[in-house]
Amino acid sequence: MPKQKTHKAAEKRFRRSKSGKLFHHMANYHHKNGKKRTKYVRQAKQDKELSGGQARRILKMLGRS
Repeated sequence: MPKQKTHKAAEKRFRRSKSGKLFHHMANYHHKNGKKRTKYVRQAKQDKELSGGQARRILKMLGRS
């Protein structure tokens, strides 16, 4: 049986922590930051955690179950 290939787009967008949690970057904070509040931009820079069905689907795309 052939090996499962890693979904390269998912590999670039998601990060897995040592404990196995999945993280992603928040969308829409790279563009037009002058009109956005400082607190919003600062919080958007932090990674957000994925959970539930989304995390299971992304883990499958990354080739890990």
